[in-house]
Amino acid sequence: MSTFPADIEIARRITPRPITEIAGKLGLSSEDIDLYGDDKAKVHLDTLEKRRKGYGKLVLVSAITPTPAGAGKTTITIGLTQGLAKLGKSVSCAVREPSLGPIFGMKGGAAGGGYSQIIPMEDINLHFTGDIHAITSANNLLAAALDNHLHWGNPSRLDARTVSFKRVVDMNDRSLRDIIIGLGGRTQGVPRESGFDISAASEIMAILSLSLDMEDLKKRIDNIFIGLTFDREGVKAKEMGVTGAMAMLLKDAIKPNLVQTLEGNPAFVHCGPFANIAHGCNSILATQMAVAFSDWAITEAGFGFDLGAEKFFDIKCQFGNLCPSIVVLVVTCRALKMHGGVKKSDLQTTNEEAVAAGLPNMEKHIENIGKFGLPAVVCVNRFVSDTDAELELVLQRCRELGIPAAVGDGFINGGSGMEELASLVAANARDCSDTFKPLYDWNQSVEEKIEIIAREIYGAEHIDYTILARKDLRMIKKLGFEKLPVCIAKTQKSLSDNPKLLGRPKDFVVTVREVEISAGAGYLVPITGSIMRMPGLPKVPAATRMNVDDEGIVTGLF
Repeated sequence: MSTFPADIEIARRITPRPITEIAGKLGLSSEDIDLYGDDKAKVHLDTLEKRRKGYGKLVLVSAITPTPAGAGKTTITIGLTQGLAKLGKSVSCAVREPSLGPIFGMKGGAAGGGYSQIIPMEDINLHFTGDIHAITSANNLLAAALDNHLHWGNPSRLDARTVSFKRVVDMNDRSLRDIIIGLGGRTQGVPRESGFDISAASEIMAILSLSLDMEDLKKRIDNIFIGLTFDREGVKAKEMGVTGAMAMLLKDAIKPNLVQTLEGNPAFVHCGPFANIAHGCNSILATQMAVAFSDWAITEAGFGFDLGAEKFFDIKCQFGNLCPSIVVLVVTCRALKMHGGVKKSDLQTTNEEAVAAGLPNMEKHIENIGKFGLPAVVCVNRFVSDTDAELELVLQRCRELGIPAAVGDGFINGGSGMEELASLVAANARDCSDTFKPLYDWNQSVEEKIEIIAREIYGAEHIDYTILARKDLRMIKKLGFEKLPVCIAKTQKSLSDNPKLLGRPKDFVVTVREVEISAGAGYLVPITGSIMRMPGLPKVPAATRMNVDDEGIVTGLF
């Protein structure tokens, strides 16, 4: 029995088409892009207005509650793009940019898999066009300016004990979560407690992904909340005086990146905030370009529907004036088995009972899609261990619910394995209309917004607030941030805030332990459970299996 080739081997077998040819499919000329070699480019922002030809249909790909067995959401996003192209549709996709932390940790890359990938996958998964490095530098410039401000007399009277803005690094490094800086005497700065977040969780990442243009980017940077004065007034980044310099570092990073699928379809890859600790979507600009330049635009939101998709609808679509037409919900028999009580080590074993027991998790996510007024199509992403009987259980339940469903074979067969799903999407997508509606009104109180999401999307019975969270809410109201949307930080492993509650938990309480202000991004971050903004490496990191030879050939990268 032959072994299926690794993703990197498949990608290397494909000769990429010149990126100018890919741009031409979108109606873009060489004057509209900046080349990064022959296979990558950045698209100028002014093309969005020059080339806008109307509003294509926007398709969101989401998933049921993820498990360590993987869902393949990006693979389905890319495969669906290829499948629609097989049907003769004008189509492009817009996906997130990978972070080095998960790549060297355990999650892997974010360029799809099998025969549904975007290329050049090595570049995309490693340094790509340098966007995340630019984000890291801009973030840390503000952090350095802040500490310099404290060192040289602190003219804003900023209380160093209240500073919430942290430095970032694009790596999983648990040792940096909590640190003390400024040690070593008066010339080394003002000693204070601080820490590092991972770059993908930074407010600068969120700002870049939600900015509409350079002017909007600068405005959002100015509005970053840093801390409080001794009189308990808010201090913003504008007072540090480095907004222009930060924007300069981000002048290229703000331009969406253009690459291609294995089958030569246009793909935008831009920004990569995590969905469990941020809003989990690629940039507004990249999605707007996909919608403007193609009749069909396929995008994704991170982790399960309760995280990335809710934030996509309630935050990204509102800021970007985006109107989705349909949702594709990715389901796997492996994930359903885990939600049905099977251990990860036993997922290769046929277990129709466990698949059936896990179906309530899928049903909850389907219900949630309807709460936004959108139609749904289910894609059962086939894995080699799946049996026809297990797949049929999922398809039969979808028929009972009146939800169109198809098996996705994009990993093995590329676009040809996704044509059935593509046909269902094309047949069931709606024109942008008044049927789409956000879950809540931004003008509601912070507590109301949190409780609507927790009750309606998670299924929580009650929301509990710690003393610190109550204090944060009072401060938010005093500072005038109450009307911002909420971006709840929550475990991706459960519909609840307890990662051990799989399936469709009921009668649970969500605990909000604190609420952070991300005024630059334009939202508040209620932090639930034990969620952290700096991941750690596993016992055996993926990095231990990677290498490069004398000729620059990479091994061990998926």
